[in-house]
Amino acid sequence: MRREKYILEVENLTWSELGEEAKSTILRAKENSGKAYSPYSKFSVGAAILLNDGNLIDGNNQENIAYPSGLCAERVAVFSAGATHPDVPIKILAIAAQTDGKFTDNPISPCGACRQVLSECETRYGQEMEIYLFGEKYIYHIHGAKHLLPITFSF
Repeated sequence: MRREKYILEVENLTWSELGEEAKSTILRAKENSGKAYSPYSKFSVGAAILLNDGNLIDGNNQENIAYPSGLCAERVAVFSAGATHPDVPIKILAIAAQTDGKFTDNPISPCGACRQVLSECETRYGQEMEIYLFGEKYIYHIHGAKHLLPITFSF
């Protein structure tokens, strides 16, 4: 038997420790959370993507009464980037969530389906993305989707 060890690497940052590109992308994700359609969960998630060419792509969760017909903020943003800028890799992905008009204290992380999409996106472009998960108390910075999903579906 061969054992493998997978390590999750996360930097726990404060706002002042962020670079300008990260800050602007996080601010856009926070703004996008206010535009989410989440009448059932009341949990509004915003995502923002900074592409290598400098374009910002928006995303937010879109719920539907016929669950699971809705879509997460991360996949809305990634699929929009792929549809409108199919040849441009993602540099930064930022995610923020709010409920009752207040941002979460702790960062939220993408669901399993979103993690798989992020992983495939990195494979598609041959480039890791920087991922920022915003919380009022602290911000997680993750270097690549492999740290969110170390064992991906592939063949």
